[in-house]
Amino acid sequence: MQSISNFDFKDKKVLVRVDFNVPQNEKLEVTDDTRISAVKPTLDLILKGGGSVILMTHLGRPKGQKNDKYSLKNILLTIEKVLDRKVKFAEDALGEDTKKMVSELKPGEILLLENLRFYNEEENGDKEFAEKLAKYGDVYVNDAFGTAHRNHASTAVIAQFFPSTKFFGLLMEDELKSIDKVLNSGEKPITAILGGSKVSTKITIIENILPAIDNLIIGGGMAFTFIKAKGGDIGDSLLE
Repeated sequence: MQSISNFDFKDKKVLVRVDFNVPQNEKLEVTDDTRISAVKPTLDLILKGGGSVILMTHLGRPKGQKNDKYSLKNILLTIEKVLDRKVKFAEDALGEDTKKMVSELKPGEILLLENLRFYNEEENGDKEFAEKLAKYGDVYVNDAFGTAHRNHASTAVIAQFFPSTKFFGLLMEDELKSIDKVLNSGEKPITAILGGSKVSTKITIIENILPAIDNLIIGGGMAFTFIKAKGGDIGDSLLE
């Protein structure tokens, strides 16, 4: 993908995949807004360049069902506060009302689509679902580094509908540059630390980085799978 730094966003509707899967307390209040603030430079660049933004993200694991607990309306005020901008909210990622909101979106404005994981098609990487989302925008920007490894409709699949207007956001660029700097520094040993809950979504990453590293440290919930594989006792902990 290309860099957004030199692109002319004037009068363009820009679909931006972000990762607003933020932690919340029992009152559904955001307890850490780092993932929101991290994409502000990308959004500011697009908006100051005369474009409008359509935000796509997921929150939690609603398993393809609408669930108020995982609705993005619960984090909307935090998003507006962090971005220091008014954000319109579409209560459905698809539908006629959302199409109308997209068509009426003006340069400098932001529209947030409801949680994409309310649709099974998102995690299944459904091409038709991706195409419907793609029709909202003239440009696609992926700035969701934390979900870039997933073959989901709004990440890997949707990009194919923007052959010449798909870009990495500034956050994604910075993360990739950091990885490249470490792997090509010539310094040894190189140690990689991987976390997360699922091993299954990290297999490809592990396979790709193993030839370039000397040590691999596994943390997070997926560590239990490795402990079990080596004969350890993990009780009722997460296991794949």
